[in-house]
Amino acid sequence: MSHATKRLALTAKRLPTIPVSQLKAFPPKEAVAPKPSSSKTAPTPTFFDTEAWAALQSPNPAALNAFAHRIGLGKAFSSPVESVQQAVTHPSFLPLHAKHRPEEPVPATNGNLAALGNSLLGLFATEHVNATFPHLPTRVLKAAVSAYVGPTTCASIAQEMGVSPLLRWNRTPNTPTHPAVLHSDVLSSVPRALTALVYQHSSLHAARRFAQKFFLSRDVDLRSMIKFRDPKLALKITVEKFGRERPVSRLLKETGRLSISPVFVVGIYSGADQLGEGFGSSLRMAEYRAAEDALLRLYLTRQPPHLVQLPTSTFPDALGSVFDAHGPIPEYTPVEMTDTEVKFGSADRSGVHRAREIQEEED
Repeated sequence: MSHATKRLALTAKRLPTIPVSQLKAFPPKEAVAPKPSSSKTAPTPTFFDTEAWAALQSPNPAALNAFAHRIGLGKAFSSPVESVQQAVTHPSFLPLHAKHRPEEPVPATNGNLAALGNSLLGLFATEHVNATFPHLPTRVLKAAVSAYVGPTTCASIAQEMGVSPLLRWNRTPNTPTHPAVLHSDVLSSVPRALTALVYQHSSLHAARRFAQKFFLSRDVDLRSMIKFRDPKLALKITVEKFGRERPVSRLLKETGRLSISPVFVVGIYSGADQLGEGFGSSLRMAEYRAAEDALLRLYLTRQPPHLVQLPTSTFPDALGSVFDAHGPIPEYTPVEMTDTEVKFGSADRSGVHRAREIQEEED
């Protein structure tokens, strides 16, 4: 077996969805070099690109149908095979298809579907995070939305779904006008396209249930996303904003003050209410952690699940445009919009000036 045939066989082994009908005539005729001829008019042998041949193979319809049922969308589409095949076909596949198979019809790609799905996932994630954590700062909310439905998360979910063997795409280098198309970019487009397909074939509520099942049901560590440069000053501004008494630090417990490893436990109080508690090897460290704990308790206050109401629940659960569809609308009580975010340490200049004023008052 020659080197080209071995490489072709290894490439084919990575494509478990290749139709069995094509394996009967393996290797393909294009891969077999013609016998050498002494005639001067003999055609020049062409180079056979195994990667392009593998990328042009159509996924097995049985594998597409099995994938649709595996993720719970077997009955959501009227034609699961065609819908899934469009969702796994990236726009980068079109130039390769036009170059090698110009006589065949142009396949449908997931370009527009991925754009629509990206907007839907952003909507679902934003309202979910905002309704569940009503006091979350804006920067942390944006980071949480990216953690729930960002490109890295979408690519990871696509791999968990088993999308890789079904992909139809073509790797392209970076150009001055277009960024490079990488495998992770193609993977991230598939869950977005599937979300858009569910919205088109079912309803907005069905698309939200799909996003809740695969994206929003995951645990995201929001605590690590909240950082404070000066938590004591930020806590002072926050307490003043809520009209509470000035926070005061109190030493609660201590041990080993004269040893090489002392431990201090400090609590921060506003009047008779304890806002936070922290420990450390010094009083300053314990006070820092206590102020940080008080701020985290505020920002990470979670709405009980049975009280969480989403704005998209006001749309009827019916097929078609959310503005034209008709159906029963559940009751919805909008939450009160309050400004609880502290501007200290942010890009807002008003917050910076306010922090400077407080610092000057303390001095």
